[in-house]
Amino acid sequence: MVGKKDIKFIKSLNIKKNRLIKNCFVVEGKKSVLEFLRSDYRLLKLYTVDKVLINSEKQIFIDKNTLKKISFLKNPEDYIALFELKKPKQINEKKLIVALDSVGDPGNLGTIIRTCEWFGINDIICSLDSVDCYSPKVVQSSMGSISRVNISYLDLEKYFKAKNCYLLGTSVNGSPIFKMKQKLKTGVIVFGNESKGLSKKLKNILNYEISIPKPNKSTYPESLNLASSVGIILSQLTKKS
Repeated sequence: MVGKKDIKFIKSLNIKKNRLIKNCFVVEGKKSVLEFLRSDYRLLKLYTVDKVLINSEKQIFIDKNTLKKISFLKNPEDYIALFELKKPKQINEKKLIVALDSVGDPGNLGTIIRTCEWFGINDIICSLDSVDCYSPKVVQSSMGSISRVNISYLDLEKYFKAKNCYLLGTSVNGSPIFKMKQKLKTGVIVFGNESKGLSKKLKNILNYEISIPKPNKSTYPESLNLASSVGIILSQLTKKS
């Protein structure tokens, strides 16, 4: 039985502060839920209209009407689960890392997480003001990849200086990525905010700047979507490494 108190609790998890206080987050959709169940995240509750039993202890069967009340989607999928938050693992500095500076769009972050996993990037470092990776929209758009990619929130400038990282940054004024001959097996690829790009303080400590050349000479579009840019650059860099 799911009462008003339960519905209120689940809906409150749309806000970061509540996720931190209650130490849990929402995962929707059978595929994503199953991927989290196979990970090291701890299941708290599983709500479903599907009569197939997945977890005998924590599975609660509900009707479609209740599903709509607790879902964050316009067209809810049959599975909604609550998982416990967990602390990020230690960053593996012996491999390539992606860093995100002030990324604000949940859909972008979710897609970037999935793209990073595709290209074998296991660590993503986000600036402290970036969107929370456990936002329902981020979790949904990552399609389960967030259950396997390690995501840390840090003061990027402080971290980079302390670790003396090799920093490869993205900029409209950088050298074309397709002409880059240097092979990277370690280091950090830094991407900036969707509209403003990299902050000045990070630009000042970059070792190298790269860009994606635009074959189309027209004024439009003025820029690429951030998640698309991440995919293009990772495709080039992982091909070289």
